[in-house]
Amino acid sequence: MKSACRILLADDHAMLRAGVRSLLATMQGYEVVGEAQDGLAALSLVRELRPDLLVLDLSLPELNGLGVLSRLARLEERPRVVILSMHSGPEYVARALNAGALGYLLKESAFEELALALNAALAGRVYLSRKLDREVVERFRNQLHRGSDALDVLTPRQRQILQMIAEGHSTRETAERLHVSVKTVETHRAQIMERLGIYDLAGLVRFAIRAGLVSPEA
Repeated sequence: MKSACRILLADDHAMLRAGVRSLLATMQGYEVVGEAQDGLAALSLVRELRPDLLVLDLSLPELNGLGVLSRLARLEERPRVVILSMHSGPEYVARALNAGALGYLLKESAFEELALALNAALAGRVYLSRKLDREVVERFRNQLHRGSDALDVLTPRQRQILQMIAEGHSTRETAERLHVSVKTVETHRAQIMERLGIYDLAGLVRFAIRAGLVSPEA
């Protein structure tokens, strides 16, 4: 007998997780093995539970969905990911797909689309919500590919700090979250500016958005 597909849900709204869990309970072949309410918890549960699929929101506390996708890419064994988001803008979709997601569903999508997206992801195919314009999304993906190459000059720690800067965290908040000194964060920020050739905060935020580190509303 074929085993059920093991699914992890990651969304900061408990009612939405409960709703998705209820929907999946009506579908044969799927089993929800865990739930996470923030990005860091999602990563921890991925390592612990090793689900087949991760249904992931983009707007998560602690670490957003794009950050989760970025860290998942470093794992040898990782689940296939379907995004379930309220954001319908093509820039959000493009960033998610470029970061490794196989599906992008809107939270307003019809029930049957969830099954289509999950089945496609399991088969290694990309599924986009019917309300999304594929051609526009592809144009954004191509633009992002050109912009993301510049990230190669940054270390993983510098990328992390750049993301936190772009999300609006102060130097002290960043230092506390990363368990480093304020001086260390300041040093990294200066190196980021030097390597990117960007010497103002607004410019760093725009770069981080183009490169897909944060969403436009972060």
